[in-house]
Amino acid sequence: MLISQLINGMKDAYIEGEDININGLAYNTKEIKKGDLFFCIQGFKTDGHLFAEKAVELGAAALVVSSDVEVNKNITKVFVKDTREAMAVMASNFYGNPSDKINTIGITGTSGKTTSSFMINSILKEANKKTALLGTIYNIFDQDIEEAKRTTPESLDLQGMFKKMTDQSINSCVMEISSHSLELKRVYGVKFKVGVFTNLTQDHLDFHKTMENYFHAKMKLFDNAEYAVINADDEYGQRAVKTLGNKIITYGINNKADFEAKNIRIDERGSYFDLLYKDKVVPIEINLIGKFNIYNALCSIAACSAFGIPMDDIVNGLKKLKNVIGRSEKIISSSGFTILIDFAHTPNEIKNILKTAREYTKNKLVIVFGCGGDRDKAKRPIMGKIAGELSDFCVVTSDNPRSEQPEAIIDDILVGVKQTNVSYVVIPDRKSAIKYAIDNAKSGDVIVLAGKGHEKYQILNDKTIPFDEREIVEEILRRE
Repeated sequence: MLISQLINGMKDAYIEGEDININGLAYNTKEIKKGDLFFCIQGFKTDGHLFAEKAVELGAAALVVSSDVEVNKNITKVFVKDTREAMAVMASNFYGNPSDKINTIGITGTSGKTTSSFMINSILKEANKKTALLGTIYNIFDQDIEEAKRTTPESLDLQGMFKKMTDQSINSCVMEISSHSLELKRVYGVKFKVGVFTNLTQDHLDFHKTMENYFHAKMKLFDNAEYAVINADDEYGQRAVKTLGNKIITYGINNKADFEAKNIRIDERGSYFDLLYKDKVVPIEINLIGKFNIYNALCSIAACSAFGIPMDDIVNGLKKLKNVIGRSEKIISSSGFTILIDFAHTPNEIKNILKTAREYTKNKLVIVFGCGGDRDKAKRPIMGKIAGELSDFCVVTSDNPRSEQPEAIIDDILVGVKQTNVSYVVIPDRKSAIKYAIDNAKSGDVIVLAGKGHEKYQILNDKTIPFDEREIVEEILRRE
C-alpha cells in the first residue's frame, strides 16, 4: 500500500521523500521486516525516535516521526504531530478499516471488566453470534484462544486482530478498555456499538496522578460509542450520565435505573436476583458469588440489550458461564476449608471480595495479600486497613515487587494494618505465605489469595518468574 493511502484521513501528516509502497507496519525493532514502515513511538522508558537508525538497518523502508531524525540512508519520512494517533489511523487503513465491519462492545472501569466481558461473550455465543473477546486473560477468536499480553493491545496489533476477525467472519467483539489504552490512543478511531462504564475507584494514580484525570481518561471511550451503558450506583457513573451525549442505558441495585436487581440472594454456589426492566421481572441466576458480580451481570444484560439480544438468550448465557479464571475462583480442600483466588488489587476490590467471602465463612476469614511495586503507593495503607477491618487474620506478603524492595512495600501496607486490631504475620515470600495460611487453616475457614488472580508469573526486579497460584495451592494441598 502506498504511504499516501496509509495517511488517508490525516490532516496534519506530510510525506518527505518518495511515496513508496509499504509491505507492513512495525513499532518494535524486533519485528521489522524488509519494506516495513516503522513508527517512532515515545514510550515510558525510551523514545522510538532513538531507534530510527536501527530500524532502517533492519530493513525499514520509511519512518513515521513527530520530530526529525538523522539516518545514514536517504529514506522516506512521514511527519505527524502524534505518532501514537498516526499508528492507529494508518494501521486501520492498512488492514482495510476492519473494525468498521464489527459490532464492538468496549468495557472500561476500575473493576469488573474481565468478568463482564466473559459474561457478554457467553451471552453472545448463546445468541449464535460468532464472537471475539479481547481482554486481560485471553484473546478469543470464536473457538481459537490465545493468552493476552496486555488488557488492551497496541493499536497496530488491535487492528490486526480486527482483520483476523473479519477473515473468520466474526461480526461481534467484546473487549476490555484500560484507562492507559485510552490515554495512549490504542483504540483511537475504533467505532463502538456499546461503551460500558462499570465504576471508578482508586487505582493507577501512579500514571493518572489524580482521580479527575483517571475519570476523564475513562470517558474517552464514549467519544466514539453509539450507546453508553452506565452504573447508576457509582458516583462517577452519575456524573457520566449527566455529561455524555450518547444513547444512555443505566443499571444499578440501589438507585433508579433502566435495569435493576432486586431480591438478591448469595450463597456458596452462586448469586440470584430478580431483574426489573420495562415493568418486567425476570429471575436471573449466575454461578459467580458476590454483589459485585451482580453488578457485572447487570452491565452485561444492559450491554447485550443494546445489541438487540433476546432476554432468553441473556438469561441462558449468564447461567452457562461457570467461572472466570482468577476471579473469585474457588478451591475446596478435603479438610473443609475454602480457598478463593482473586485478582483483587485495589482498596475497593479487597473490600468486595472480603465482604463476599464473609457471607459464607463459618469460622475464620484469612487474607493473603501484597501490593504491586512501582505502582500507586497511596493505596497500600488503605488496602492494609481494609484487610485488617474485614478479615480475622492477615498474611502480608509480596505481589509483584518489581524494582522495589518487598519489605518496603510491606511496611507501607502495615501502616494501615496496624490501625486495626487484626492479628497478622509478615511473610515476604508469597509461596511461603500461601503455605502458612493453608497449614494453619481449619474446617470452615476461608482463605482469600488476593492480587494475582489469573497471572502465572511474579515480577521481581527485572525478572519474570513462573508463579501460578492454582498450581501452588494444589501442590500444597496434595502434601496435606
